[in-house]
Amino acid sequence: MKQLFLFFIGVLFAFEASAQFGQWGPQSKVETKTIHSNVLNADRDYTIFLPKSYGTDANRRYPILYLLHGMSGVNTSWFDNEHAKEVADQLIASGEACEMIIVSPNAGGNVSDGAWNGYFDMPGWKYETFFYSEFLPFIEKTYRVIGDKQHRAIAGLSMGGGGATAYGQKHSDMFSSVYAMSALMNIPQEGAVPSQNPNDKMALLTKSVQENSCIKYVADADDARKEQLRSVKWFVDCGDDDFLLDRNIEFTQAMRRQQIPCEFRVRDGAHTSEYWHSALLTCLPFVSRNFGK
Repeated sequence: MKQLFLFFIGVLFAFEASAQFGQWGPQSKVETKTIHSNVLNADRDYTIFLPKSYGTDANRRYPILYLLHGMSGVNTSWFDNEHAKEVADQLIASGEACEMIIVSPNAGGNVSDGAWNGYFDMPGWKYETFFYSEFLPFIEKTYRVIGDKQHRAIAGLSMGGGGATAYGQKHSDMFSSVYAMSALMNIPQEGAVPSQNPNDKMALLTKSVQENSCIKYVADADDARKEQLRSVKWFVDCGDDDFLLDRNIEFTQAMRRQQIPCEFRVRDGAHTSEYWHSALLTCLPFVSRNFGK
């Protein structure tokens, strides 16, 4: 009877360990949580990737990558559409990327359904203020983040690529590297659709992108700003069939004229999830190499 009892105890322990760590030991995990914003007067979701050692090494702190989605995307888009967890697991397992926390906040939704979009402050939507005064401090207090410039990076696609670039420009003291994919670096005036409706969210977004032009920020840089920009490692990645390719070329040209180092890749592809999925294979090793520097 005693042996039978011990057998069942062993089976129960194995079952609990399997449920907790998976069949092959500890696993990374992705969670979606909510933060209340007093700035936005709303709840905002975020999705976070925690590496497999996060649950087993309670004393370890991690570098962090803020990963920004594109227009009409949401916090889960990087994980549902571009498979960020699977890419991170693969690259960490191969040693091409270090273990890191990856977090994607919700700055969008379907504009046609009335959702706000954008990473900048605009009338009725002070998202940049929310990001720096509420979201980033909350994440780095709640999770075991190292929390300094050398261990913090930012990346994004399309609207999020422009947001990541602008955040890296204006907050160069906070990020070690920026990886911009198919980035909305600017919207030329001739390409903007005027609106007479002051509450038109697309018009507000367009104006905010123009006011925060990543290209103009570099072109207008004085010596002090140039030095700040040189403290960040920059990478621009855009497909040869992407409708934003010209804007990415213009940004890279502005960086070259100001003698600010910036890696630039034009690969085969368009403005698609397949392209951004493949970009992650370069993005995660790039930010990993620059953590701690």
